[in-house]
This record gives sequence, C-alpha cells and structure tokens, in this order.
Amino acid sequence: MAGHIQDRWYKTETDANSKPRRVRTERHGTGLRYRARYIGPDGTEKSKSFPDGQKRLADQWLVHIEADMSRGQYMDPAASKVTFRQYAEKWLSTQTTDMTTRESVESAIRGHVIPYLGPRPLGSFKPEHIRDWLSALERAVPASSYRRVIYNNVSTVLNAAVDDGHLSKNPCHAQSVRPPAAGTGRVVPWSAERVFAVRAALPERFRATVGLGGGCGLRQGEIFGLPVDEIAFDSGWLHIMNQVKVTKEGLVFAPPKRSKVRDVPLPDRVAHALKQHMEAFPPVEITLPWLRVGGPPVTKRLLFTRLDGAGAVRRTDFNDRAWKPALVAAGGDPPAEAWEAPPGRPRTRHARS
Repeated sequence: MAGHIQDRWYKTETDANSKPRRVRTERHGTGLRYRARYIGPDGTEKSKSFPDGQKRLADQWLVHIEADMSRGQYMDPAASKVTFRQYAEKWLSTQTTDMTTRESVESAIRGHVIPYLGPRPLGSFKPEHIRDWLSALERAVPASSYRRVIYNNVSTVLNAAVDDGHLSKNPCHAQSVRPPAAGTGRVVPWSAERVFAVRAALPERFRATVGLGGGCGLRQGEIFGLPVDEIAFDSGWLHIMNQVKVTKEGLVFAPPKRSKVRDVPLPDRVAHALKQHMEAFPPVEITLPWLRVGGPPVTKRLLFTRLDGAGAVRRTDFNDRAWKPALVAAGGDPPAEAWEAPPGRPRTRHARS
C-alpha cells in the first residue's frame, strides 16, 4: 500500500510488563479519527482525514492513490483544488506570444470563461461542465468562429493544467464535447458602388484609407502606421515595414502582423488619391514607443492622424467614430461588416529584411 492509516483517537504504549496496549489520546472523541498518509512523487507527505467508522474508506482511498501512481495518473489532491480562475491567471501571466495576441486571449478568457468556469476546482472538471459552458457561450456570442477561438483558448489552458498535474485529462477532448464550428462563410467582395459609398461617407481626413485597404490590401494598423518615406511614388510600390498597434497601455509602433514585412504594388489611382490627401492633410511627425509602452521611441511622418491631427489613429476609436457610422450611412449593418478590403489582397513582390 502507498501509505498507512493513523488512528488519532488511540495510541500504543508499553505497560510495566513491556506489553503493548492501546490507550486513548487527548483527541479521543473529537475531530476526524483516521488520517490516511502517504509519500507523494515529490517526496513530501500527503494526507486525508476520515471520520470515525470510515476506516475502510480510508483504506480504499490509499489503494486508489497507489493504483494512480502505478498507472502514471496520480494527481496531487492539493493541486486539483486550484480553481480555473487561479490557474488561468497564472497561465496568462506566463505567455510569451505576440502582445496583441496575448491581449486578445486574455480578453476572451476574462470576458467569456472566468465568469462561468472560474470558481470550479480543476480536479472536478468533467465533460458536462464544458458542454454547459458552451451552451451558455452560444447565447452570449452569436459568431461560431469566435466561439471556436474562445473554446480553443480554454482547451489550451486545460492542456497546460494536465501537464502541470492539476487534472488527469482535458475534458475538452471528450467525445461528447463538440467544439463550435469553424467559420465557413465565403468572403464576398464589395461592389465598386459599395466601396465608393463608404468612402464618401467617411470624414475627408480618412477617405484615402479606403484606397489603401481596397486597392492595396493593407490592414488597419498598417494603414495608420504608413509613413511618407515608405511610399515609392516613382516606382509604384509601398514598403510595408510597420504598423500602429493598440495595447492595454497605449499605442506603439510594431512590425506588421506576423512580422510580414513586404512590398505591395501601388496602383496609379491609389497613388493619386494619396497625393491629394497629403496636400489637404500634410503628414505629421508622430513619436511612439517601439513594440511596447516604455520601449525605445520611434518617430515617423504618418499620412493619417486623429481628427484633431494631434496623434496616431487608434483603430478602435476609428471603427466606432468613423468606420461604423460610414457603413450605416452607406446602407450597411456595422456588426456584420468587416474591415477587410473588397477586392482582396494583391500579390506582393518580395519580403524585405
């Protein structure tokens, strides 16, 4: 057996004739009587107490512990009591992925997982708890593709919890748990009329962004981080070297998404629109930290600035105050619309190091 049972109500003493006899301890009749004890794989003593009349249960508990150790399925009882919230908080603090990715994962877990699964001890997780949570998530998040992202985040956290010995297996992997379906909707390019209607509805300062998105395939952060010296009007190319990123602490300059530095063809009509934009709204020198708030300062002459012209554009503010109102004015439904450019991304010439 993996350990032994201690009877805390009785102890063995030697009498005057050197014979052992059982005598009551000071604890007799109070508290839990039996204490099952064993040495865990980490070399420390573990224990669990049982009341009077349940010595058989204490024996069975030790038998299960021994069987789990022999099968390599042992879990420290204390570790299994850690709640999902406690473990997820620690897991989030140790992530080393891209800053924006970390913030997106953290937002999803804090907003859609911890309020529901947070108080549950990891060792108590069963597939039914994941199914119940997914049902509640479906009511809160209509988009199946986003629910799948959140589900994958939870599964990743629970995979780590298995590796760290907090639970024996990931309940997300059970056959009875069906992950949300991946997005299968086909992207339909906008018509030219739609593009021009949205462009006309935007504030004049931002109308040229539509050409960069629809004609060159740039992302929002790349558009708002495009400096004058990365536009080669003579040769007809854009050099996409950085973007403006939104972090919890503030705006920063950073490489393009997944560090995909590249050259993009610049159509004549888009080039003409950019030149007109620069005449109406001269580029402004903007200084932001590189990669993170507190990082080395970098100064670039940006084409697009805030409506007051005093700083870099925060894409979340742009979406709320300019883009979505323009969609409504053009006859669209903001929640269903995406930023992605209607004609799609053009081919790139080569990656720049």
